[in-house]
Amino acid sequence: MVQVEVIATEELGDRSYLAHDGRVAIVVDPQRDIDRVEQLLERLKVHCELVLETHIHNDYVSGGFQLAKLTSARYAVSAHDDVEFDRWPVHDGDELQAGSMTVRVVATPGHTDHHLSYVISDGDGPPVVFSGGSLLYGSVGRTDLVDPARTEELAHAQYRSARRIADLLPDDAGVFPTHGFGSFCSAGSTGQGPQGTVADERKGNDALTEPDENRFVEKLVAGLTAYPAYYAHMGARNRGGPAPIDLTPPEHADPEQLRRRIEAGEWVVDLRDRTAYAADHITGTIGIGLSTQFATWLGWLIPWGTPLTLIGHDAAQVADAQRQLARIGIDRPDAHALGEPADLAPPARRGSYPVVSFTDLAHRDQADGTVLDVRRDDEWATAHIPGAVHVPLHDLLERLDDVPHDLLWVHCAAGYRASIAAGLLHRAGRDVRCVDDEFAHAEKLGLTVAGQAAP
Repeated sequence: MVQVEVIATEELGDRSYLAHDGRVAIVVDPQRDIDRVEQLLERLKVHCELVLETHIHNDYVSGGFQLAKLTSARYAVSAHDDVEFDRWPVHDGDELQAGSMTVRVVATPGHTDHHLSYVISDGDGPPVVFSGGSLLYGSVGRTDLVDPARTEELAHAQYRSARRIADLLPDDAGVFPTHGFGSFCSAGSTGQGPQGTVADERKGNDALTEPDENRFVEKLVAGLTAYPAYYAHMGARNRGGPAPIDLTPPEHADPEQLRRRIEAGEWVVDLRDRTAYAADHITGTIGIGLSTQFATWLGWLIPWGTPLTLIGHDAAQVADAQRQLARIGIDRPDAHALGEPADLAPPARRGSYPVVSFTDLAHRDQADGTVLDVRRDDEWATAHIPGAVHVPLHDLLERLDDVPHDLLWVHCAAGYRASIAAGLLHRAGRDVRCVDDEFAHAEKLGLTVAGQAAP
């Protein structure tokens, strides 16, 4: 039977796949850092003959074009997608062969106009379907990325596509989506399991359990939330045939160069833990701690094309950040520096701000400053602190004038977004307290109200 290996990119909530028969491999939706695929091909001792793209991706730069060139594999992309490179143009109903594996091309529009799913079988065991941004675990891919004005139209198409997949396949067919593991490309309540089957989806997928198409569309559209601003740049990159990734270390910046870059208004990003950044950082830097959310938030917030310098504990930390950023099209940082703030700037050019909890917030004098909530609109609508000012983190730089100039108690749902917001506000000269705490604690303390619409 077809063997499937998962290549997870937890930082973006996506998965790529390698399907093989013990000799020949098919790679589906590879991320840009294809060295991970190369290592897996080597470990399995299989040769890549076919690279499949389910759609022109919005949330990352694809590695498919370069992987196909490197391995001399055929590169299958929808014949209807307008691209600037040679590929194997495939249509609904086409059948492709790779080793003992047969690939059936299935048109599943909705996430994009020309989205494809691929059903792979070898005649020995159940088939598997690589459903990209169509049928996810528990839900489907979002439908507002092509054109917000066409969201409902594409949601109807998505409903029908999910049902087409289920109707084509037996219960024991394996389902392997690209999105749905934290990706902003997913919609609704997605599952996080390591794998699933068509039978699982028939029981628990919103698109398959809701018999009323209009009701499904209404619910899907109502549940869509904001998505990262860098998505606007991904489609064009992927249609153009992305250049090879370059992960060689960027230029080293000494303390004087850091000072000049900060004074020039460039983004100098400190990768350290958020509490370490709050306790001591170089004035003018921005704290975005290296984590699974790092690239998403830096890519969402930074004005596209702004010069970028990374400050890390060590070279490995900078290399990790650089890999994450390359996946979303921030090809190379302009420079990097290593060390602690004390190594890179004198005391007069360093700053700090307090880190507090919701208990501290509950015990403050009510006249002592303003609570700033930087969660999304849907989170605010579910529950929030009365009297708080609400500015989602992704809007903060454009809405600084909406933020009061008194002491700010900045919070989110768990502390990560609050730390970024606090750093940005501190950089802008504001007096901040970063609430590094779970919002559930605020609810337990009785600080919140529920069920009110966002202002």
